[in-house]
Amino acid sequence: MKWWQRLLRPTPPGFVLFLLCLMYLITYVDRVNIATAASDIRRELSLTATQYGLFFSVFGYPYLAFQVFGGWVGDRFGPRRTLFTCGLVWAGATILTGLAGGMASLLFMRVLLGVGEGATFPVATRAMQSWTAASRRGFAQGITHAFARGGIVATPPLVAWLMALVTWRGSFVVLGCLGVLWVAAWVWYFRDVPAEHKSMTPELLATLPNNGRPLHAQRPQVPWGPLVRRMMPVTAVYFCYGWTLWLYLSWLPSFFQNEFGFNTRESAFFSAAVYFPGVIGNVLGGEISDRILHKTGDLKRARRNLAMMAFLASFVCMLPIFLTTNITVITLALGAAFFFAEMIIGPMWSIPMDIAGKFAGTASGLMNSGSALAAILSPLAFGMVADATGNWVLPFAGSLGLLLLGAALAPLMHPERPFEDTRREPIPAGVGAATVPR
Repeated sequence: MKWWQRLLRPTPPGFVLFLLCLMYLITYVDRVNIATAASDIRRELSLTATQYGLFFSVFGYPYLAFQVFGGWVGDRFGPRRTLFTCGLVWAGATILTGLAGGMASLLFMRVLLGVGEGATFPVATRAMQSWTAASRRGFAQGITHAFARGGIVATPPLVAWLMALVTWRGSFVVLGCLGVLWVAAWVWYFRDVPAEHKSMTPELLATLPNNGRPLHAQRPQVPWGPLVRRMMPVTAVYFCYGWTLWLYLSWLPSFFQNEFGFNTRESAFFSAAVYFPGVIGNVLGGEISDRILHKTGDLKRARRNLAMMAFLASFVCMLPIFLTTNITVITLALGAAFFFAEMIIGPMWSIPMDIAGKFAGTASGLMNSGSALAAILSPLAFGMVADATGNWVLPFAGSLGLLLLGAALAPLMHPERPFEDTRREPIPAGVGAATVPR
């Protein structure tokens, strides 16, 4: 089958991956739309940068709380029902944000959004663990997160356009309705067990872990202590990445407005220009990780070493923003730093699947707790520094330190050591002698 035929008639695993890509895109649009609408919301509610930083960060509290719990729910009850419920919550919160009457209700809806989105990525990883061949895990994680970053790219101009048509409140209602449509498509098409999907064939099932069937008839009981200890270094490294991510997501449009005097549309354009390289970085990071694994069979090289090099490259690329006031140089530097930071995603999100197998949802929730904690601290720290100093470049210094720390901590991760040595899934022919856990 030619590539264009695969696009027109995707296989069930391909369509499941497409649905997950759409989910990643929509959830990121719904979480970063307040960055583009910041000026209008701050003006309407008379908020300082520190207060709006709190509005950004309050999302992170439930987002953090529901990482591990949501991943556990996905492992225990399946991604189909879990993502259906999560989708209704996050879509409803987005719609209700546009109907909020004041600061208190806006904060409540932001918390509700964090509840709905907290479990989504860990549970999506659990779905990918069943529906993706072991040798394509990096690509699957890279492409889904590329769609997430595509959502970041699209959000500034999209929200600016919607705000011009229906005000910032109407833009939230429209975007929330898109989430409702995704929920309907997901629950209609997806099945927790690939072998139970009516369109699956024996040839397709043979490419999936355990031939598309569950490893155990009973729901798995999570060995919390050992799993937490195994994932702690991964969580710490992902916190270092998440600090820069949430700084970009929360403050980049405001940075261009305050540092260069841009209006909403101008800042949206420059923000999108910075975000776009991240889309490419996500795809390349996952693809390069899989190719290294295919060529060498070495999970340390494919996951850990690639992430470490991306941390260092992002650090180097961010340095010029402290040395110049030229808007072109600063935009290019921020975009390049984001490109390499996003190359970290594919290998990092593959690690919970490499290590934990049937506990991949819980393990990825533990890992993403690092980013969720950064979602609380990074936006608030940026706003406090900007208010205290009046300098909108200085807060990026925190990213420099965390990028270096992430590179230093990366060697502590060991994706080559399966959490359950007794249950391993051989990598398909041509990958090498290494094995990947189920």
